[in-house]
Amino acid sequence: MLLSFFKAPAMANACMLSRATPASSGTTHFSAENPFFFTSLRASLAAGSSFVGAAIRNIPLHGSSSPSSISLSIQCNTQKRPQYVPHRIDDPHYVRIFDTTLRDGEQSPGATLTSKEKLDIAKQLSKLGVDIIEAGFPIASPDDLEAVKLIAREVGNDVNDDGYVPVICGLARCNKADIDAAWEGVKQALRPRIHTFIATSEIHMQYKLRKSQDEVVKIARDMVAYARSLGCEDIEFSPEDAGRSDPEFLYRILEEVIKAGATTLNIPDTVGYTLPEEFGQLIAKIKANTKGADKVIISTHCQNDLGLATANTLSGAANGARQVEVTLNGIGERAGNASLEEVVMAIKCRGRERMSGLYTGVQTKHIAATSKMVADYTGMVVQPHKAIVGANAFAHESGIHQDGMLKFKGTYEIISPDDIGLARADESGIVLGKHSGRHALKSRLQQLGYELEGSELDDIFHRFKAVAEKKKKLLDEDLEALLSDEVFQPSVVWALQDLQVVCGSLGLPTATVKLVNADGLEYVACSVGTGPVDAALKAVDSVVKIPVTLLEYSLSAVTEGIDAIATTRVVIGSENAHATMHAQTGKCVVRTFSGSGASMDIVVSSVRAYVSAINKMLGFKDKEKDRVMMSASEPKLSV
Repeated sequence: MLLSFFKAPAMANACMLSRATPASSGTTHFSAENPFFFTSLRASLAAGSSFVGAAIRNIPLHGSSSPSSISLSIQCNTQKRPQYVPHRIDDPHYVRIFDTTLRDGEQSPGATLTSKEKLDIAKQLSKLGVDIIEAGFPIASPDDLEAVKLIAREVGNDVNDDGYVPVICGLARCNKADIDAAWEGVKQALRPRIHTFIATSEIHMQYKLRKSQDEVVKIARDMVAYARSLGCEDIEFSPEDAGRSDPEFLYRILEEVIKAGATTLNIPDTVGYTLPEEFGQLIAKIKANTKGADKVIISTHCQNDLGLATANTLSGAANGARQVEVTLNGIGERAGNASLEEVVMAIKCRGRERMSGLYTGVQTKHIAATSKMVADYTGMVVQPHKAIVGANAFAHESGIHQDGMLKFKGTYEIISPDDIGLARADESGIVLGKHSGRHALKSRLQQLGYELEGSELDDIFHRFKAVAEKKKKLLDEDLEALLSDEVFQPSVVWALQDLQVVCGSLGLPTATVKLVNADGLEYVACSVGTGPVDAALKAVDSVVKIPVTLLEYSLSAVTEGIDAIATTRVVIGSENAHATMHAQTGKCVVRTFSGSGASMDIVVSSVRAYVSAINKMLGFKDKEKDRVMMSASEPKLSV
């Protein structure tokens, strides 16, 4: 509709609306003759449609004789998610978000996740509103299969009031064993999908597969048909390393898998080799030259080896891809993947204006909390200058920038922290300190995107009060550090009860630790070391009595000042840790386990991180032991 703003004679700071003839393309037009136009515009639209972009024209200079008129073209984001059909999308502007954090993201070294952690992330992804969750690589290990089945049962059957439920996907190479495992993992979901792949570049076919083009085409066609024969009607096929594959061969193999029953064709830039224009042209050419491509969904999967994953993904979407594969925080193999938050917010900000009206179904207000959960569970720290979710993403230090921000935030921010679920501490109206109560803490956590109840709220409140006694004021960063240390932790096998350290410039550093196990039994050990942290970790080792190697150790201050909370991240390994299979290479690799801890005492923080990593490792060991015992108790058939 066409609306006009004009200066009201008796209201110097007000803008009034008048309705006129409808405009085309769902675009709303405005004009203003008021120095307070932008402030009034924001207030006037707060209760109405959401707006995702604006083009400003004819802006007058202060004091000029030019007509004081501002004309804007603002797009209303009123679309709803189309009903899910595997092989088509009824709205040509809708882009499906395929999240592979739990599969490709977990391939980051040290990013091992337990089944419970994967389930928590899957639930948060569903809350975020992604269309497809790739829950894992089921053939990789029994634990991976168990996690996929758990997610399919719980998240894949949780239908919200709007009828939305995410597709649950399992990855499989082009062989029957992998596909059987994938189907076993996802078949209990309301919307199950099998994602199968085989390499198509000359370098991969020659050196990895050692197969001809004809052999690869036959395998792909047969395995897609086999996946359909199991009863799965949603099949995704990926020609691995498509970015370096012969385009003519791509058209050929893609046409064959379409005939065999594939519903989504995913085009991976597996090694992050292509440039945005090049990748966009590849998508356009596949759509134009592959027979049957108009009957399926074209997807992108871009790695970040040259730092172009997000740009390539957007270029693919602009050229006709209607599914994009992404991960939270861009985590993944090597340099990572296209970042969900970057791709989604780019489409939200520029999709209608510059990408022919593209949009997604993601509820962006949950991005910040989901990003934080993934970072805490995987141990993959988000770099401060990371777009959208980095600590500095909405920080302004330059005097010129600060002056502009004080006058109008839109001068230097193209999106608002509110858009991704962040509430500025200076605007929340809540200052937390030692006199703050449970309700104030809960309210602030809700503003930050965290819904805690019951024992979880009790635990974080107990830690909050302990820290508040030592700090005058707790910042949001302090709260999130405590949240990571209390809520985002693996199941407790061992817990730190007490720690005493003796050290100095003379004498031998000594540490005494008291640990409590899951049965409530206390164990005390004392050890010496080259420093207080070394002595404390050795004391922990003498209690848990399992061979552990410390692979990584990092320590950072959450905020400034001598009373800052310290966060520690460790990665440990063990010769006895069971292996998992790498999706691309097929090789078994020994798992590593990360842990994090937080405290105003750096030694306590270090021990908590170490114990957290040990708990995660022991959780895997216990499940493996249970599976072996169950297998041994099953009756054997005599022949």
